[in-house]
Amino acid sequence: MPRASAADAAKTATRIADDATRLFQARGFSRVTLDDVAAAADVTRGAVYHHYGSKKGVFLAVAARLQAQVANAVTNAAEQPGLDANAALRAGSHAFLEAISTGPAARVLLIEAPAVLDWQEWRRLDAENSAAHLREGLRATGVAESLLDAMTAHLSGAMNEAALWAAQAPDPAAALALAHEALDVLLDAVADDTTGENGR
Repeated sequence: MPRASAADAAKTATRIADDATRLFQARGFSRVTLDDVAAAADVTRGAVYHHYGSKKGVFLAVAARLQAQVANAVTNAAEQPGLDANAALRAGSHAFLEAISTGPAARVLLIEAPAVLDWQEWRRLDAENSAAHLREGLRATGVAESLLDAMTAHLSGAMNEAALWAAQAPDPAAALALAHEALDVLLDAVADDTTGENGR
């Protein structure tokens, strides 16, 4: 019985997070109440409190799940067999840009999260997920240790801004294609700097 109860509780928590994700994507944090989340998940308000403590707690869980999903997309792309360090960095970076620009990630992570969470919490989520993979990818290409943190911040910030720009453009698909093209220019510069080559 305890195992069944624990499994049921986990399913309930997942359902709450799933429905909260859809609500936060559609309305934003400020226009969603705990009652909205409870109704969407077909649970009581008390159940939401039990699992997440508060509306901000629900949002933090949603943001953490989305960050993990984006990070998984990055690693799946970067760890394909046969890729050298520069190709892996390129594949992972494009996967990040695609993942962060689609579905609920763009609004929840790039628009809502910086306003809802304090800056340190938002940075922690990023640092523990995609930014960590980016840093390791840059190290593998030969970026100097003294520049790793700065280079990670530059490239991560550029990709986040490009994703936000594309998501809010009149034609998001066309804008995202341009963002991918611009990302290749940045990655070419990283490759040139670490290999001494002029272009691909």
